[in-house]
Amino acid sequence: MTSRTVKKDTLLPFVFVNMAMTADGKIASANGAISSFGSPRDQAHLHELRARADAVLCGARTVETEGTTLGPGGLKFQRQRLANGRAEFNLRVIVSGSGSVHPNADVFKARFSPIIILVTGEVSATRLRELRRVADEVKIIGKSEINFRAAVRWLHRKWAVRSLLCEGGGTVNDALFRAGLVDQIHLTICPKIFGGRRAPTIADGPGFDRLDLAKQFQLDSATSINSELFTVFSRR
Repeated sequence: MTSRTVKKDTLLPFVFVNMAMTADGKIASANGAISSFGSPRDQAHLHELRARADAVLCGARTVETEGTTLGPGGLKFQRQRLANGRAEFNLRVIVSGSGSVHPNADVFKARFSPIIILVTGEVSATRLRELRRVADEVKIIGKSEINFRAAVRWLHRKWAVRSLLCEGGGTVNDALFRAGLVDQIHLTICPKIFGGRRAPTIADGPGFDRLDLAKQFQLDSATSINSELFTVFSRR
């Protein structure tokens, strides 16, 4: 991450996205059978980035992947967090507008740091009670869709989140891009081709329908390691 840790709006945390994608721009296969394909180096990179973040955020389907806990990745990275001036364990934020995240997901069984679930006002009272039993806080933030700008501002104010790492999926990323919240992108390009017109990308959702509305980023660095390309883009 660059030395700039906050935006001009100091009520908002620094937001950075980390994703791995195939050479044809896919983050999973069309049928969802393949959702993890980066090398061990890419996995280490993920934990290095988590070590720079006060909180890690992802969508409900991403967090339901077996074994996912959104943790720092072991003692080595816990020490990195402390060296970076962070708490030993990161806050964990799950986006589930409909409240559909499964309460038996592995992330709720790993009780090393607070878990926050962001939902909309369309979630039923019954579902809210179920989620409040497994999460430390369930925040209603938007009527029919998540208000991400209000959400990250609330995370900054209540939970002292200065840096927020988003790990997808594509729908969550797209919403953050459209809200103008993403400061930096860490993108690992892997030497694989998945194909499939319905395979997800790093930014799925409504997107932008005019070139002048597209979010503009500039390439900061590109490093090739064992056929994977590790890139960093910052917002213009």
